[in-house]
Amino acid sequence: MRVALRPRSGCLVLCLCLSLITLLLQSLWVPLEMTQNEAAGRFPEEQGGNILGINKLVHRLDALSTQVQKLSRERHNTHLNKNALTSLLKSFKQDQQSLGRLLETELQRVSWRLDQISSQQHHNHKAFMLTPPSGFTEKCDMPTDPAYPVCAEKTEFLQAHWESDPCYAFYGVDGTTCSILSYLSQIENFCPPRPGRNHSSLPWHQKTHLNAKTAHIRDSLSSLYEELSNSSSLAIKFIRSRVERMSERWIKAGLRMKQNGSDTGSAELKVLLYPGALAGKAGQHFEAMVERGGPLGELVQWADLSACLTILGHHLTFSSSQRQLHRLIGAAPGHGGCPIQRPLMFDLIYTDYHGLAHLHGAMGLAFNHYKCRFRILDSFGTEPTFNLASYAQSRGYKTLWGSWGLRPLQYMNMFPHTPDNSFLGFVSEEALKTEKSKDRLEPESYRKERIAVVYGKQDYMWQGKSEYVRIISEELETHGTVYQASHHSSNLPSFVKNHGLLTQEQFLKLLHRAKVFIGLGFPYEGPAPIEAIALGCIFLQPRFDPPHTSDNNNFYKGKPTTRKISSQHPYAEQFIGKPYVLTVDMTNTTAVREAVKSILNTEVKPFTPREFTCVGMLERVHSYITYQNFCSTSVPTWPPESALKVHLGPLGQSCVSVCQHSSLWCEPALFHHLNTPAAFTR
Repeated sequence: MRVALRPRSGCLVLCLCLSLITLLLQSLWVPLEMTQNEAAGRFPEEQGGNILGINKLVHRLDALSTQVQKLSRERHNTHLNKNALTSLLKSFKQDQQSLGRLLETELQRVSWRLDQISSQQHHNHKAFMLTPPSGFTEKCDMPTDPAYPVCAEKTEFLQAHWESDPCYAFYGVDGTTCSILSYLSQIENFCPPRPGRNHSSLPWHQKTHLNAKTAHIRDSLSSLYEELSNSSSLAIKFIRSRVERMSERWIKAGLRMKQNGSDTGSAELKVLLYPGALAGKAGQHFEAMVERGGPLGELVQWADLSACLTILGHHLTFSSSQRQLHRLIGAAPGHGGCPIQRPLMFDLIYTDYHGLAHLHGAMGLAFNHYKCRFRILDSFGTEPTFNLASYAQSRGYKTLWGSWGLRPLQYMNMFPHTPDNSFLGFVSEEALKTEKSKDRLEPESYRKERIAVVYGKQDYMWQGKSEYVRIISEELETHGTVYQASHHSSNLPSFVKNHGLLTQEQFLKLLHRAKVFIGLGFPYEGPAPIEAIALGCIFLQPRFDPPHTSDNNNFYKGKPTTRKISSQHPYAEQFIGKPYVLTVDMTNTTAVREAVKSILNTEVKPFTPREFTCVGMLERVHSYITYQNFCSTSVPTWPPESALKVHLGPLGQSCVSVCQHSSLWCEPALFHHLNTPAAFTR
């Protein structure tokens, strides 16, 4: 039912609404100021700051209310003509922007003060609060302390731009010099403390109490299930499903570490896992791809990392919400121009490049202070060349992803691409739930059917590869797992048996039957080939000549690496190799036929490199957490000097290639032992 309001009725309703808002703000203003014990001890100008802000809003609303009442009274005597309504609407429109901004700021202040009161009641400690001075009773001169050389510059900037971000008003800045100097000395550290006030450390800079608990290996993943149970996200459901499917293996690996005397014994850390690719608009795009054969390698890594940290006994918080991230780190309301409100409560934050940008946009000045606690899951690696913005720009290295100025070892890769980054890895899911352990050890389980499974879940990956796949299908029954939208005909060759997009359990069962896993050249460096080899498949992949780089390949263009990718899966080619991995020129039909013939005449047992087992990943992550300290300025103490082996390589050959030729790892943390005249003399 619709009710048409006459002009007089509409004005009365609007008047009533404005009056109610005014009364609400007036009622909130008085109790909030009067219920705080510390209010009486504040400076007069500090008490006036909140009064000034609320009074501005109340007076503005009163003025608008009076205007509406006046027009309503005029209705009794004269006809409310079109010009009067036009004038009123024009007035409202002129005031809309400033009124909305003021209302938002004051409501944020009220919300924050309520949180402060609640925190005092539940935690019995005095919460930090900066209340803006009005400047009416105090004259603030610009300080000239040489210890704060940019104070005047920062003050001038805020005088012009303090309204550009609501966070400044949240911290008490109202445009006056006094409020700006208070902010720049008490919230940021660009100005000296104001006369007559104690200079305490910045609220977000203060030391947090160390956790007295010791981390011990757990025999349950129940706490992780609780963390992952509050989301309807398909990506989070995938992560939880993988953790549940592999839980028995994780628990057994933890018990094995404990039996070997490897119980952690270190402090229990508070760890935040924030996959930024799952948050905001990027998250919506990622979600849409999960059920259509999109890339799941990153989700595999997040699942295994979360299980690993839980088994090692650390306290985990998992979030894929940007709003929740702001709450967890104590971000000030606004656009990220100001520091966080309190010290960072997490010892470590694992995130990705998207999440790194979200943190930077929420932490303000605190980002640089705490960036030593960040660990970035970066599948393809970030080279030092791209890491420092000034160096990258001066050398012409352009990228959308680098230039964050972190330690290169803070970037954690899926495979050991480079010693400059840390190898995080994942766990190969070689064991099937339905299999009995004794069956997996019997030779009969290695016998394979003449089946080839093609690695590629979307149509576009198959384009231009029909002849290559056809040659293989002459000897092997060829199967695909390509996503097929409903009411769409398949573009795959007729000789391919397509199963559609399979669940992980169904996919592993298919690989368990297959003799060979066929790479098409894309996706690059995913987890699937490692899992296929772990299930007794031979991985046949294409060689790239010339190698794929950021100069000649759109996928790597813009990524912070100059790596030359010689095949679809360089790790499988270089670190595993024959007979498990064959790399061929897929345009050479003779070479492809010979490779297929070799595969048919070869029997391999399931093989999993130790670094991709649960125990291997647990040991690796435990070592990183225990020994990697990027907040310290001292030289690294891990690995110990006793691990150093010196090899003199030929002229022009890199440290990486010399060490790899000797089955060793070129470890940058050991360089300081060699970077001395005495070492070169030896």
